[in-house]
Amino acid sequence: MANAQPHVIVIGNEKGGAGKSTIAVHLTTGLLHGGARVAVIDLDLRQSSMARFFASRAAWIASQSEDVGLPQPLARHPSEDGVALAKASAEEQMAAFDAAFERARADAEFVIIDTPGGDTPLSRAAHARADLIVTPMNDSFVDFDMLGHVDPVTLDLQKPGLYSEIVWEARKQRALAGQRAPLDWIVLRNRLASVEARNRKRVDDRLMALSKRVGFRTGPGLRDRVVYRELFPFGLTVADLSAKVRPVPVSLSHVSTRQELRALLHAVGLSQWTGEELLAAE
Repeated sequence: MANAQPHVIVIGNEKGGAGKSTIAVHLTTGLLHGGARVAVIDLDLRQSSMARFFASRAAWIASQSEDVGLPQPLARHPSEDGVALAKASAEEQMAAFDAAFERARADAEFVIIDTPGGDTPLSRAAHARADLIVTPMNDSFVDFDMLGHVDPVTLDLQKPGLYSEIVWEARKQRALAGQRAPLDWIVLRNRLASVEARNRKRVDDRLMALSKRVGFRTGPGLRDRVVYRELFPFGLTVADLSAKVRPVPVSLSHVSTRQELRALLHAVGLSQWTGEELLAAE
């Protein structure tokens, strides 16, 4: 029997292209390999990257001649046809999400919800039900602008941005609902580049100032690595690679990439689910 109160993790950021789906699928597979029972909900109805990822995973597993031992999450998406649901009324969309969320709550220890790169009623509803919000951002003021606004002359922090206001509203709704535990929020520095150190320092300083003002913590995300892109079409991540699962050549760089995934799980507070074995060398 699953936990009566599963831990709800929402991957959110109104800025598109920040790596939300990449973080979502890696957190999911990391938890699965740690032995957790995970349900996933994709609210990016038109793009549905996470839903397609795990559909590809099922197809790849089915194509193998032997059991490769890969765990699968429980798919609890609001519709099998996200594009059609996106055209439905707000009431129909909310009813579909409510039903999917209740199925996920009944079956899993963790519910991971991937949200679209925009402000939608479904995204706001998901944020209001989160125990943890994970916000990936690229290393630039373009992404920072959704979290906080800076003075165009001095670059001093002026005020919280639009997405910070959404999280603030979710916290208020959680308090009104009588939830005892406060809503946790972590911002992940995703796709860090190895250059532009001065710009990174500027972003770092404003991010730290904003974190004290609106209440989030920061942690490492995932770097921009080829392995993440080349495994995506198979519905696989570095956590899946083993002697039986090698759709691409395995190298020592994949070991360091798996360590990066462990660091991600540690950063979001899921250290107890990082017990997977080290990737065997060729």
